[in-house]
Amino acid sequence: MKLEQTKITSYLNTTVSVLNREEPFFQSPFHSHPELELVYIKESFGKRIIGNSVMPFEAGDMVFLGSDIPHVWLNDEMYYRGISTLKAKAIVVYFSKDIFGPAFYELKETQKINELFHQAGKGISITGKTNTRIAKKLEKLVAKKDFEIIIGLFEILSILSEDEDRTYINNEIYSALHKESKKDRLTEVFQYVKDHYQKDILLHEIAEVANMTPTSFCRMFKTKTKKNFVEYLNEIRVSNACKFLIETDMSISEIAYECGFTTASNFNKLFRKFTGMTPSEYKKNMEI
Repeated sequence: MKLEQTKITSYLNTTVSVLNREEPFFQSPFHSHPELELVYIKESFGKRIIGNSVMPFEAGDMVFLGSDIPHVWLNDEMYYRGISTLKAKAIVVYFSKDIFGPAFYELKETQKINELFHQAGKGISITGKTNTRIAKKLEKLVAKKDFEIIIGLFEILSILSEDEDRTYINNEIYSALHKESKKDRLTEVFQYVKDHYQKDILLHEIAEVANMTPTSFCRMFKTKTKKNFVEYLNEIRVSNACKFLIETDMSISEIAYECGFTTASNFNKLFRKFTGMTPSEYKKNMEI
């Protein structure tokens, strides 16, 4: 998947946009844009790639991104199965730094916001009380119009600029000179697993998808995801098995085969490892 460079303000014909997104799954490609972006995940989960970071996301996840950081939200595999009860919901705010004008950033009173915008080049994860406060303001911001949106945005930026417990997603401010091929490779790997988790995926095969040697691929995958590829693959398979157990009348052995497990015993062992219970126990608990 190639990085797409876009310009949100041109596409939406506005310098400040507040979008209340609700989709079967997040559909934006791996992309970057000059606008700053505030994202609040209301519902769904999966993996997000921001700059050089690959991390899981879930409901409540909130990030503030500076200009031109490549990013994408990839929902868990179950979201691509057309299940009507699953939704990907988020509130997203885009705005251009230029709306305030150069004189704004020279004011003594705005230095904290100026520094916030600069540090947002690393990507900022917003947690704790700050997350709760901004989430409430974002819910209200969706309903605002015209200049009320600007006032609401100022309030949110003020809160962010005063947050001393912010966590940075990347160690350095992202530069376009960073190698983009690794992010592209990892996104291709996630997509390949989503499409082929039912079959036996050999190490040399997935390494070829990433256009790397098996040794280099294992090192890269471990560094980016904090787990080895086999562990990730089994996690995806168990996740899909949970969905089959809840929504179908298939037998446990049929589900094991459908999700890529070669034996029922291996399926039971790995299912218990990831969920803390056997497939039978899981299905029984879901029926209560």
